[in-house]
Amino acid sequence: MLLRRNLSPNPRLISLITREPKLDLALQIFHHASKYHPGFHHNYHTYHAIIRRLLRSRAFHLIDPLLSDLRASNLRCSEDLFISLIRNYGVVSRPKLALKTFITIPKFGVQRSVRSLNALLNALVQNHEYRLVHSVFRNCRERFGVAPNVFSCNILIKALCKRNDLETAHQVLDEMPAMGFVPNVVTFTTILGGYVSWRDMVGAKRVFGEILDRGWFPDVTTYTILMDGYVKQGKLVEAIKVMDEMEDNGIGANEVTYGVMIEAYCKEKKSGEAVNLLDDMVEKRYIPSSALCCKVIDVLCCEGKVEDACELWKRLLKKNCMPDNAVLGTLIYWLCKKGEVWEARKLFDQFETSEPPDVMTYNVLISGMCEVGELCEAGRLWDDMVEKGGSPNFFTYNVLVKGFCKIGKAKEAIRILDEMFEKGCLPNKSTYAMLIEGLCDSGEEAEMTRVISLAMSSGDIDSDSWDLFLTKVVGDLNTGASVLDRILLENAD
Repeated sequence: MLLRRNLSPNPRLISLITREPKLDLALQIFHHASKYHPGFHHNYHTYHAIIRRLLRSRAFHLIDPLLSDLRASNLRCSEDLFISLIRNYGVVSRPKLALKTFITIPKFGVQRSVRSLNALLNALVQNHEYRLVHSVFRNCRERFGVAPNVFSCNILIKALCKRNDLETAHQVLDEMPAMGFVPNVVTFTTILGGYVSWRDMVGAKRVFGEILDRGWFPDVTTYTILMDGYVKQGKLVEAIKVMDEMEDNGIGANEVTYGVMIEAYCKEKKSGEAVNLLDDMVEKRYIPSSALCCKVIDVLCCEGKVEDACELWKRLLKKNCMPDNAVLGTLIYWLCKKGEVWEARKLFDQFETSEPPDVMTYNVLISGMCEVGELCEAGRLWDDMVEKGGSPNFFTYNVLVKGFCKIGKAKEAIRILDEMFEKGCLPNKSTYAMLIEGLCDSGEEAEMTRVISLAMSSGDIDSDSWDLFLTKVVGDLNTGASVLDRILLENAD
């Protein structure tokens, strides 16, 4: 076995721990090294490696015993380990553990610094513990022996703005020079963001003016926050002016800027501008999100420009932006709505070579095929989905039931109903309503009686379906009474 060789706490052991894909084996390697190799002792670096590995796997319950061992070993530690712990606890929404870790740092013989303080403040902001941020900041010198820096002040201001306490945020800003700190662009941008959250664009513009008055240059984040504020108030023209000013000052848009403005154009139904900006975004090597692509495609299709939407999809493919199932589903939906189901099928086949379509995408295309009476093709799509591990859901079954009933093949729809029961996918009111109407139209009285009985026993028959049944079947005085009697007897307690 590899670990039977003489090991020392060197990069080789750390590499073994870090690269082992199975967490339990990584832990075995760690413990095996110290238990079965005479003279071997772990050092801080091997502890750090295994703890980082546990953090990566979110195995937090295994960390405390290792920290206890590390503390008992009296090894000289670095603050980096605790900063990693604090950040990870923040990411997984465990702010109390982040605070506990910060408080216990000195017990490991490590002096806390502003780095761990700022990591804690960020973790608290991340988890909306805004009051606690203020409390920790106020006590950081006396209680924790850590002097804050300008970044600490900026985090505090961010927490206050998130709490909608702009008055106190301004007080901190005014007190910063007395603390020995010079506010920077980030400080003012954070306050500007607070005004934007309050929908106070007059205040936001005033703060923006202060940045310029100090001779500073707003960065892309500052401009983007200001644009976003105008967009949220429906002032697209003002947002465009801010973007033009930003570009005139030689500052390029980032992916957030593009996202804000493209969404704004989509909201205003300006598909041409949205497409141009999306093309520009891709040219600058930013990858648009699936949601953003869907919005642009949706607004194009709403304006009847389905072909333009398909061309956009092809351009994205050529630029190595791989649209996902959501984008494909949106395109297929609109193509089917336009009646171009075979064009939708062609698009589906192109996409299938890069990523397996999901059930929702299959559902949209199956529905489109059923709408135009292409039940055989819908069936082939169904089989293809099942072969590839997809599981039909309520929507898939109901679409086929509707399709068969629509072309007068209600008995085929009954077969779908039976399969639903077999697969544990229980029919709903829509399923029964479509079946009852289809069976009424095709005169399948015996099957309809069975379906009515099933619907009654499950409580899933609506008033419209019941009225239809009473009118078309029970309304026949010669046979209706006996049919009704039979159904009522079958469902009697």
